[in-house]
Amino acid sequence: NQVSLTLDLHDDERPPYAILSHTRACDNSQEVTFAAVGTAAGQRKPGNEKIRFCAEQARKDDVNHFWVDIYCINKNSHSELLEAITSMFRWYQNAVKCYIYLPDVSARKRNHEGDT
Repeated sequence: NQVSLTLDLHDDERPPYAILSHTRACDNSQEVTFAAVGTAAGQRKPGNEKIRFCAEQARKDDVNHFWVDIYCINKNSHSELLEAITSMFRWYQNAVKCYIYLPDVSARKRNHEGDT
């Protein structure tokens, strides 16, 4: 399943979406940029794991769209970056799901009896 960017959507036409809260890599070269989303180079970067995580979780929750700040904001556009910073709270507030990606925290599944 290929992840791709959608066209810019306005508030009145935005479909239900999930949003990803995450930490950024210390080395920015590990992150997938706006320009690299969906490219072979972007898919090879360690930061692409966040996109795969979010896409998989959204699929499980029947949410067809998701938003990840570092990938969805074109930082080469000063006006887009400024708008994104001022809109961030609203984007989180309007999301139907919020996923948190913490690569340095492990999750353990419990069985039915509550044992780990």
